[in-house]
Order: sequence, then C-alpha cells, then structure tokens
Amino acid sequence: MNRNPLIFTILAIALLCGCGGKDGRPSVNGTYPKEKHVTRIVQYNVGVFAKEIENSIPMVAAMLTEIGADAVSVNELDSCTTRHGNYQLSDFAGAMGGWEYRFSRAMPFAGGAYGVGITVPEKILSSFTVPLPKGKGTEPRACGVVETKRYILATTHLDYKDMPSMVIQAKTINEALAAKYARSKKPVFLAGDLNATAGSDVLKELGKEWDVLSCGKNTFSADTPYERIDFILALRNGAKYSVVGSDVPVEFKGGDVKVASDHLPLFVDVKL
Repeated sequence: MNRNPLIFTILAIALLCGCGGKDGRPSVNGTYPKEKHVTRIVQYNVGVFAKEIENSIPMVAAMLTEIGADAVSVNELDSCTTRHGNYQLSDFAGAMGGWEYRFSRAMPFAGGAYGVGITVPEKILSSFTVPLPKGKGTEPRACGVVETKRYILATTHLDYKDMPSMVIQAKTINEALAAKYARSKKPVFLAGDLNATAGSDVLKELGKEWDVLSCGKNTFSADTPYERIDFILALRNGAKYSVVGSDVPVEFKGGDVKVASDHLPLFVDVKL
C-alpha cells in the first residue's frame, strides 16, 4: 500500500473539513480553487485502478481530495473479480474518507462483476441501475443513479464499438431519466465516459434532454490528450442550479495523472 505521508495529510484535511453539504470541501490545490458554496462534481474513468500501476486507488483518492471533489462518478470498476480480488468502489470510497457509494453492475466478469459507480459524502437516499441495450459484438453497459438531499447524479460508460448501439444506449438513458425526473425540483446530472465526441450522434441524442456543462478540454488519453470523450451534463427539467466553472485537472501534488489512469479527470462546479 502507498504510504506517502502527503496522501494521508490531504485525507486528514478533508475529514477535518466535514462531510460536504452547502459549503462542500475546499480545494487545497491552488491551481484549481473552488468558490464558496460550490459542489464540485467529478467524472473519472479510472481504468480499474490499474492501467499503469498495480493499484491507483490511494493515488486517485488523494488527487480528488486535493481538488475538493464533492461527488465522484467512476467508470471501469472491478468488483471482486479474479483480475482484482477487492471491491474497488468500496475501497475507493473508504479512501475518500468513508463516503457512501453505489456500484452498478454492467456485466459479470472474471468471477465477479464489472461496471460503474458513484461515491458521495452525503447520505444516499435512493439508487437504481438502468441496464443499457447491448448491440451485436458489444459489451453490456449500465447507467447508475443515486439521489441525495440536494441533487441526483447518474454515471455511465457507453460502448465504443458500434455507434448505432451507442445511440440506442443514449436514448435509453434519455427515456429512463427524463421520464422519472421531468418534474423533480432537484437538478439531475449525468457524468460518464461516453466514448463519443461532441459532434457525434450520441451527443446529439443526449442533447435532446441534456445540456453539456463540462469544458471543451480533451480527456483521453492521459499521456497525450487528443480527444474529448468524457462529459458532465444536466437534465433540462427546470431545476435551479448555476455552473461556476469546469476544468480537466492535470497538476497534482498527491499523484500523477499519467499513471493514475488512461483518462484524465474532469470536474464541473455548480451552485445548488
């Protein structure tokens, strides 16, 4: 286990700052400051926490704590597989300071499961998973949803092999969430690795119900970013929120984005 004292210092700061709420967690990274009363939503495809090193969970937790993450959408997770014997989302939520979490299984894999997840410091009031249609020669995918006192957050990781199948997956998300939350007074956010770029048919389909909030910086690959395939969006349901800013952070004291995953993290700051 990585016992870098800086990591534990950052985690200790986060714990002392409380468990989220109206003021959120302050960023201790001067490059990515947060305004007061801001909720920082992070999207991160973590590549089963093992793209470049054996276990990047401590590093990723330190990095996201450093920038004051208040809610995290995580893609590419193993759950008790022979590839990785641990329950990755549980371990990651623990490293974030004992946050609550929900794992959404996309498919069985290597004796366990593979999927997406969300972890937040606030109490999760409810959660569910939307199975996404599987195209020919593609993998099963899922959309996981959690509801907290102040907002609803969904996470997904769309297929990458077949654009028509991806569009159907996006349409399924639209139908499931727009119908359920059309009259919700809470804002609804969708974060994920969409494996599609801004002008694609996937984003056009999602654009029927959602507004893209995240910035236009590239998120893949971490080593040499050349395309933008990770996004954070908001459902057009009339709920009140305002976007304060968005960025793709690459400068950290507690970790190295080039080895933490093959994607870069992405955040959006909102006032609720």
